[in-house]
Amino acid sequence: MDKATLDEMNAKVLAEFRANHGKVGGMFEGFPMILVHHKGAKSGTERIAPLVYTEDAGRYVIVASKGGAPSHPDWYHNLVAHPDITIEIGDDSIPVRASLAQGEERQRLFDAQAELMPNFKDYEKATAGVREIPVFLLTRR
Repeated sequence: MDKATLDEMNAKVLAEFRANHGKVGGMFEGFPMILVHHKGAKSGTERIAPLVYTEDAGRYVIVASKGGAPSHPDWYHNLVAHPDITIEIGDDSIPVRASLAQGEERQRLFDAQAELMPNFKDYEKATAGVREIPVFLLTRR
């Protein structure tokens, strides 16, 4: 999917998310959604990524799958460069710190996401030997 198409799709999801207190339809209907506010690693431009998430021990978990693409999504690099971010869940805005999960914890959290949305296992297969899909923990600040 090209950047213009992705930007258009994200804009629609953002509008729907905010109009419906965090609920969206379409391909994300029924899944828990989060809006991740982040700053461009190089540009410093403020951006928002709508993502599916899970929860683990009071932390929010997001997966940088990029639909099984061979490269990380742009927001991955932004969170690594600027880990203190804000998220929106429903009508709440929450300051969090992003950190990468590692090893067995990363796999456990990835598997939990794949249980919710089985297409994440397809993404994992598509990236095998190319990259390990990163998993971020978002912890309240």
